[in-house]
Amino acid sequence: MSQKKNNNNNNNGLERKTPPLIQYLKEDIPIEDIRDVSSPRRIASIDFVKGFAILLIIACHAGAAWLDKDWVYIYGMLFAVMDIVGPSLFVFLSALSVIFSVRKKQGILPEKVIKARIYSRGITIMVIGVLFNVISIEATIGDVEFPLSLWGWNILMFIGVSQIICYHVLKLGQLTRAVIGTAIIFISPIIREFLYLNKDTNPLIWILHFIITSPAPMITFLPWVAVCFISTIFGDFLYDAMNDGSEEAYYRLYKVFMFWGILLVVIGVAIGLELQTPQTMAVEEYWQLDLLRVVNQQDYYQFPGMPLFLIRGTSSAMIYQIGAALLIMGISFYLIDIKGKRNMFISMTSYYGKTSLSLFLIHFFFLTLYLGAFNIIFFPFIAISFMGFLGFLMYMWMEYGNGTGSPEWIMIQIGRIGQKTGEKTKEGIKKVEEGLKKTAEKTKEVLKKKEARG
Repeated sequence: MSQKKNNNNNNNGLERKTPPLIQYLKEDIPIEDIRDVSSPRRIASIDFVKGFAILLIIACHAGAAWLDKDWVYIYGMLFAVMDIVGPSLFVFLSALSVIFSVRKKQGILPEKVIKARIYSRGITIMVIGVLFNVISIEATIGDVEFPLSLWGWNILMFIGVSQIICYHVLKLGQLTRAVIGTAIIFISPIIREFLYLNKDTNPLIWILHFIITSPAPMITFLPWVAVCFISTIFGDFLYDAMNDGSEEAYYRLYKVFMFWGILLVVIGVAIGLELQTPQTMAVEEYWQLDLLRVVNQQDYYQFPGMPLFLIRGTSSAMIYQIGAALLIMGISFYLIDIKGKRNMFISMTSYYGKTSLSLFLIHFFFLTLYLGAFNIIFFPFIAISFMGFLGFLMYMWMEYGNGTGSPEWIMIQIGRIGQKTGEKTKEGIKKVEEGLKKTAEKTKEVLKKKEARG
């Protein structure tokens, strides 16, 4: 009996020594929280569009890796045209999600807690992007030495940064955001050209060029930071419509998305029809121009150049892609959220959207399996099977493995740490306040007694 008591005492002692935070992090995370970590609830179309975007990104990367040399030009053609449904749409939707993360918690949680959550999520995605850079830059460029290879504007890096920037941008008025965003779009090419032409003449200019463009200029800081200013304006409209909840508000939002989407697409195409070649524009600064080389790997026709509005990072392309994102979002919102369309394809694609961050990372592990192995007849079947396999893999990971270790899971855990730390801080502040009140009361009592004696 005495030995059992000692064991119980030891166990109780261990339990008392175990940090509450560790026990808190050991608790299971509801699977719905993992699915919704970067997707606003109640807006089914956002998950669908995000899923559609990630599926096309996967198909694009698979095409670049698996199509043989006689058919890889098809990848170049489709990538140039379908880029509006890839990273640009994905970044736009991620910026929209910040609106809901901030607005729905305002007045419920302290501003410091909201800020900590946004920062923790953004920094987590950035860290994953930095680790991804080490592998991707080595595989694609190869001549960038460590630690310079840590820095690169891939889609993850930019989404992480945009989460933080969007939080601060929301403090500005909508007109101010529109003016700043438009200015960035049109000034960015001038700044980038100056930095590119003079980067070898001055160390400071080289550093600025490295930070803004990076060794992997897929989604560069300029002009893409403009998305943070523009997308949050439409995010406000979307959030207000969701709060209103009426059919009239939904139709009004749909019209806003369609009007501005069509207008921006027309403007982007109109000012970006000029053809560019590697002789007129630096390929290392605007990587998408290299698709011209890819599409010309066939004999029946040689394209003389690529229109500016199809070259990612130019002013016309930014306007065109933001407009296309609004159109795609507007059409999806109309069909799914207004008309209530539901079928197996929409449900499946929405599931891909809820786990898009994990899908983006894991699909790279399989791209080296069939390098240059398929022609245009077999590739579509292989690509669809590959996407189905990834969906099944994510389902097993999320449903049976509780998503443990996934990027979404990591972001929630970091958010929990911040929440727990915030709770402890509040408890500490409360104790200090109570102590000060007691001290003040005792002081008053002492002074009253002295006055009574006097």
